Amino acid sequence: MFAVLLAIFCNVLWGSAFPFIKLGYRLFAIDSSSTASIFCFAGVRFMLGSFLVLLGSVLLQSRLPKFPRDKVAAECCALGLWQTTTQYAFYYIAVAMLTGAFGGILNSTQSFMGVILAHFLYGNKDRLTPRKALGGAALGFGGVLVATLGNHGGGSVKGMAFMLIASVIFALAGPWNKAVTQHADSFSVSVLNLGVGGLALAVLGFAMGGSLHPQSAAGIPVLLFLAFISGAGYVIWALLMKNNPVSRIAVFGLIIPIMNVLLSALLNGEPLFEWNYLAALVLVCIGIFLVNRAPQTQETKA
Repeated sequence: MFAVLLAIFCNVLWGSAFPFIKLGYRLFAIDSSSTASIFCFAGVRFMLGSFLVLLGSVLLQSRLPKFPRDKVAAECCALGLWQTTTQYAFYYIAVAMLTGAFGGILNSTQSFMGVILAHFLYGNKDRLTPRKALGGAALGFGGVLVATLGNHGGGSVKGMAFMLIASVIFALAGPWNKAVTQHADSFSVSVLNLGVGGLALAVLGFAMGGSLHPQSAAGIPVLLFLAFISGAGYVIWALLMKNNPVSRIAVFGLIIPIMNVLLSALLNGEPLFEWNYLAALVLVCIGIFLVNRAPQTQETKA
């Protein structure tokens, strides 16, 4: 039960990221054309998140994580430049161009892309079963198509393209991340991933002339909360994955698009009862459920 509660809490955090980023843009007066300031905002968030992961490691393990050296350290830094810098450069620009509800649904495609990619990388160890194909291809991507009907989500083709690119990068980074953690402490990998990736984003943003100027006192707490999402999310998820079957925990990912839609309506005044959003949400959640429950069903039969 404790693991279930932690999994729900972790996915509620991740599901709140998209609408809180949009809220942060408003509080820092960042618009969709301010790419440099968008990078500054993202970079500072992830550097703070890296510090929180480091703190979490000290609190949970009573010591600093053992950082890798030489080739493994270089690979961790390269992973940070790919998974954090490159992915979130596209992601954060897309957030500024799309509504939270539509962007969150669109971003959920990363769950299904990962399933398809795993089939080609791991073969029979993680093959694409009919149930996964139904959940990922038919329902998951079908939900995204339904969400686009009626031109909801801001009508930004560029924003849609950038969000899909970010999802592809996330899916490609998954196997790389898994491989790196076989040779290094998961906490140290997370610290380097967020820290190096966030630093690169911040340096790039400030070098391009970006800046961060909160327009109200609420701006700083929102930025700190986003950093907490990054730090706490990595720490909690690492513990859950270490001590529980992956298939039993991953299924709670269906909470993420639900939180995206609900909080986007609550925090940013976006429409909640649009038929295509609700229909897409149902399809996406069923798809995530089918994709992540499939491995557990096979284990039970065995």
